[in-house]
Amino acid sequence: MTNHQLPLLVDSHAHLDGGQFAKDLDETVERAKNNGISHILTIGCDLESSIKSINVAESYDNIFAAVGVHPHDAREINNATLEKLESMLSHPKVVALGEIGLDYYRDRSPRETQRLAFRQQIQLAKKVGKPIIVHDRDAHDDVIEILRDENAKEVGGVLHCFSGDSKMAKQCLDLGFYLSFTGTITYPKNEAIREIISHIPIDRMLIETDCPYLSPQKFRGKRNEPSYVRYTAEKLAEIKQLTVEDVARVTSRNCYNLFGFGTIDQSAKIAYQIRDSLYLNITNRCTNSCIFCAKFSDFIVKGHELQLDHEPSVNEIKHVIGDPTRYTEIVFCGYGEPLLRLDLIKEMSTWLHDKGVKVRINSDGQANLVHGRNILPELKGLIDSISISLNASDAKSYHHLCRSTFGAQKSYQAVKDFLLQAGDYIPEVLATAVTYPGVDIGACEQVAKGLGVTFRAREYNEVG
Repeated sequence: MTNHQLPLLVDSHAHLDGGQFAKDLDETVERAKNNGISHILTIGCDLESSIKSINVAESYDNIFAAVGVHPHDAREINNATLEKLESMLSHPKVVALGEIGLDYYRDRSPRETQRLAFRQQIQLAKKVGKPIIVHDRDAHDDVIEILRDENAKEVGGVLHCFSGDSKMAKQCLDLGFYLSFTGTITYPKNEAIREIISHIPIDRMLIETDCPYLSPQKFRGKRNEPSYVRYTAEKLAEIKQLTVEDVARVTSRNCYNLFGFGTIDQSAKIAYQIRDSLYLNITNRCTNSCIFCAKFSDFIVKGHELQLDHEPSVNEIKHVIGDPTRYTEIVFCGYGEPLLRLDLIKEMSTWLHDKGVKVRINSDGQANLVHGRNILPELKGLIDSISISLNASDAKSYHHLCRSTFGAQKSYQAVKDFLLQAGDYIPEVLATAVTYPGVDIGACEQVAKGLGVTFRAREYNEVG
């Protein structure tokens, strides 16, 4: 039985077909369940291990398989092999083609043979419409070149056990790929990969064991197994300053989006927790149509589905909050401009303050234009902190990025005026800018400084 007291995790890359699990596979799978591992993806590396992976997946409801030929065995690829792989890829429990790629560290197959096998398997993945699982060791440039040449973005996939630098990470994300991390991120001397992780949006991450290899630090030198993926999740949470629950929810959702297996929680449309804060999604309407806003592709924030089918009432919001004192703060945020619902915010904030709860608002700063008056005095004593999206250092750039319904000059000036005046009524005022390509963060900071407010850059795709 799965331990439902633990946040449920997915081991997105395991090798359960090998001899190291031959004697205790049932016990290994049971330990994983008892440690809150909801699903496991077991990976083939050649035809034999691919067949065995399918057999393992057939034996357990919560295990799925990927099939493919590893670069070590690239000589195995020929027309007959590709036909066999194509047949396997039609199996209902086979969700991806992998692991495939390049390995210039061991060079067990000639590099030209590896590159050809990689290209042929990407082409097969596109033919059958399945994502790919990419092995890359000391072959970063060629991996990226082939992914681009073969338009692998068409099916997407994951760079498993990511070992590239920050430049490669960005290239992979630009291609629409996920990056996956193993227990190696727990190794004391592996600070370089932890630094890269700190700058990658968790919405594009998976976690894995790559068992029986790459055990986390606590079990280093011993056989790795799916239950140990929890140690990777804990380290990832530490690096990203999130909770393990956040990491579990997001990475499980990412697995579902990429591979199509698992379950996702779609209940938190109005109130959703990140770290120790509770965020309130009270409207999807907005004054702006920012070109970097993720809601134009989906409504997912840190694994939470935020597309509303109606705007919730005060009573609905109170119901989903429950006891607000459980949280360090309540944040009006979501996927819309909260101050469009000014009356509701005032009523909710009065209720929250009566219970001694800190209240924050994330806003685009155009509420005075919306309501035709200065609304800041109405927030005095109700709002403890406000974060206002500045996003640009001049009106033209602001309009290019944010596309306000009020036009360039009027909207940008309103944002600056709102920032300038907010400190008279709200104790904490913060100006922010998203690190979207082309945004001059330094210039934005200077504008904020001139307005006398604190500034923070928000990583692109960061929420909260």
